[in-house]
Amino acid sequence: MEPNVRFWITERQSFVQRFLQWMELLDPTNLVLSIIQEAWKRSLSTVHPDSSKLIPVPFRPAAFLPFTAPMVFLSLLSVKNLKSMILPQVSFYTYTTAFNIINGNASYNRQPYESILLGTGVIASSTFFGLLPRFLQLRFSLNNILTRKALPVVFLTQVSAVNVIASRSFEPSRGIEVMDKEGNVIGYSRKAGTKAVKDTATSRAVLFGTSAFIPEVFSYFFKRTQFFQQYPWSLWTLKLSCTILVMGLMVPVSFSIFPQTGQIQCSMLEKEIQSATQEPELFYNRGV
Repeated sequence: MEPNVRFWITERQSFVQRFLQWMELLDPTNLVLSIIQEAWKRSLSTVHPDSSKLIPVPFRPAAFLPFTAPMVFLSLLSVKNLKSMILPQVSFYTYTTAFNIINGNASYNRQPYESILLGTGVIASSTFFGLLPRFLQLRFSLNNILTRKALPVVFLTQVSAVNVIASRSFEPSRGIEVMDKEGNVIGYSRKAGTKAVKDTATSRAVLFGTSAFIPEVFSYFFKRTQFFQQYPWSLWTLKLSCTILVMGLMVPVSFSIFPQTGQIQCSMLEKEIQSATQEPELFYNRGV
């Protein structure tokens, strides 16, 4: 059994324990810890549980916040033309699509060209739907405060969740490995793949929905202060700082909502898997 998988199976951590674990894994100050602890934490945060290969540095969990926080900030700025929104949207969905594919379950067979074609289609469709609320605002002059502020947040939340489902669509269709508590692979389950993708999509919706909503609320009230009247440029600083702070909390929260190695009752899986084992519950890599 891959050591990281054994760790997540045997620990059976609660949400609080998972949150504290992720806070440590995402914290760059881990360098001050002992060599053994540092090596183990490096393994958990840099090695893929299915393939045992190193995750490319830009797509490791610790890199998620530095890359996505500025993109979320830019994608929610008010603009006067649609062209200025294309690059932030393309950049955001290119990164998140690649992150989802690389950190998803890798236990099923797939060819590199399949991932490239899938990723290209997901990036194009996600960008289109990400730009849609801005197009509607500019095309129909939607100046209502609720529509102008809420629409981009709602679309960002929904598209981010659907982006996970689309970019990892091979998992429910081809099935992912399910194993017993000793790490013995019992078979490939499409139902486990569906649950893994659904749980991850839910956590991503919570992450980006909260990270987009709270800065907008703070900005709404900040605009009514005397300080903003004197220093209008300070709105950008406040909104960027708020986005980074909220995402800094929500990234480990979203990663902790569901266990890294999920568990599912054997009775919920395919008949062929049920007949292959006597274990009441099996495990699978949910991905990040």
